[in-house]
Amino acid sequence: MVSNCLSLSLHLNLHPHKHDRHSLSSFRSQTKAKLYQHVSFTDSSHKRSYTSCVSTFDSQHKSSKHYELGNHNFSPSRPGYNLGLSRSGIIRPRLSAMTGSESNDFGYDESQFDPSLTNDDLKPTTPSQRTFSWLDMSSLWIGLVVGVPTYYLAGSLVDLGMAWWQGIATVVAANLILLVPLVLTAQPGTLYGISFPVLARSSFGIRGAHIPTLLRALVGCGWYGIETWIGGEAIFLLLPAHIKNSALSHSLPWLGTSQLEFSCFIVFWLAQVCIVWRGMDGIRKLEKYSAPILISLTSCLLAWSYLKAGGFGHMLSLSSKLTSAQFWTLFFPSLTANISFWATLALNIPDFSRFAKSQTDQIIGQVGLPVFMGLFTFVGVAVTSSTSIIFGRVISNPIELLGQIGGLATTLLAIVGISLATLTTNIAANVVAPANALVNLNPKFFTFGRGAFLTAVLGIVFQPWRLLKSSESFVYTWLIGYSALLGPIGGIILVDYYLIKKMKLNIGDLYSLSPSGEYYFSKGYNVAAVVALVAGIIPVVPGFLHKIRALSDVSNGFVVVYDNALFFSFIIAGFVYWIIMSRLGRKQSSLSSSSQPLL
Repeated sequence: MVSNCLSLSLHLNLHPHKHDRHSLSSFRSQTKAKLYQHVSFTDSSHKRSYTSCVSTFDSQHKSSKHYELGNHNFSPSRPGYNLGLSRSGIIRPRLSAMTGSESNDFGYDESQFDPSLTNDDLKPTTPSQRTFSWLDMSSLWIGLVVGVPTYYLAGSLVDLGMAWWQGIATVVAANLILLVPLVLTAQPGTLYGISFPVLARSSFGIRGAHIPTLLRALVGCGWYGIETWIGGEAIFLLLPAHIKNSALSHSLPWLGTSQLEFSCFIVFWLAQVCIVWRGMDGIRKLEKYSAPILISLTSCLLAWSYLKAGGFGHMLSLSSKLTSAQFWTLFFPSLTANISFWATLALNIPDFSRFAKSQTDQIIGQVGLPVFMGLFTFVGVAVTSSTSIIFGRVISNPIELLGQIGGLATTLLAIVGISLATLTTNIAANVVAPANALVNLNPKFFTFGRGAFLTAVLGIVFQPWRLLKSSESFVYTWLIGYSALLGPIGGIILVDYYLIKKMKLNIGDLYSLSPSGEYYFSKGYNVAAVVALVAGIIPVVPGFLHKIRALSDVSNGFVVVYDNALFFSFIIAGFVYWIIMSRLGRKQSSLSSSSQPLL
């Protein structure tokens, strides 16, 4: 019976534009039954017959049986849609979605993908490409966490008046909160093997997906240039004094920096290009083999400060300088800023989780983020506080500290350590998303390697040395504010996937430009997602303009909204999107209520 087939969540692939028969590859059900029936569908309006080979549960049903359906449209508003039946006729499997324990065969045919929407970098990952274990995912986060910016996080909060443990606790709390959307957004990447640009098509539309991916890419390109300059600057600062004081260190007006500094920048730039050109496997190996080195070097720095300062007594004696009211006034903006620190990567985490071996691997691998952040910020606070005893003054810059320690061995280790720390952070956080966005923009021309190379070139074009030297605070305010504005994209994608789509995606339609496709919406754009995105951004704009001093006087409420921009934009955009899509769904249901049921 057809009802038996539906209860087993079988694949029925109908091809409305072809007259011949197509058979799908069989998939594994929970009972591993492999018996077949033929079920034919006839559309009386077009006089077409469709046949698909499907599995059955009961071994007694061995005979071929034929069932006919009348004139029905395969619409999401029809009863069949709730059973997984899409416009393209695919009955999607009922998966144990969060465990990924069931079949990974979703019944799509890659040969039917529109060539303008796919290439080898955009196609769903195959089992042979699922090479990221939980250890690889953990190594990825270790490489991301260990870096110069993270070193400052808790220390900056201590400078603002928090006790050392309050600063570290704030960082850990922010990353515990971030872990929730991080794991939730990673889930479809692992389940369906799709990247962030492809996932965005399900909510923003086939063409509308360019909006969130390019917004994310611009932030990545900006950070890439700045991080690369920091890495090159580290090499420059650790060079011998006689080289730094040579004529090569004199600034050239037309360049905006010295030949030596620019050369260090290019050396670091080339090192990154060589790695990203090898694709995701090269990035995986970099993160995996760098992790133990970074852990060892960080431990050595911590041990050195402990021995030289005679323990961490000075750090432990740092108490809070804030009253209770002052603490909470500082806490919430600090919490938002620390969540925003990895908000961009939380958005495009499917770019990495699609290579995970299982949901268990991606979840366990990412659970370590709050732990790694807490441990490394502890190192930052402990080492910085000990410098006041060792050198008689506070040295918060780790590059300056390593230069102050001196010695050939220390210099070489410092160059290796800081270079690795910046490489692992910059490549994973700021290359993958822009590269995939460019691939999604023009799959026929861009590959991941070409997209990564263009991202690197844009990093030079932006001339980060000019930006940092002219107005460093403005750049960082702009970039952090821009990252916080990506909150509404995350809210829309999560609401769409979990509340609207119920974790069921039609992979075939994600790569289709057919107007009848499930994600084509209105000429390839989902207007509801665009409206929700604008609704989430607008309340943040006045506070942002006030922050960069473009507006001198705004309501205190807008300042509060900006200080908590990620929360407000995420919730507002997600709620608006849910309301619009729910109303549209009810309207479609009411329009089709008078029609005869599909089955």
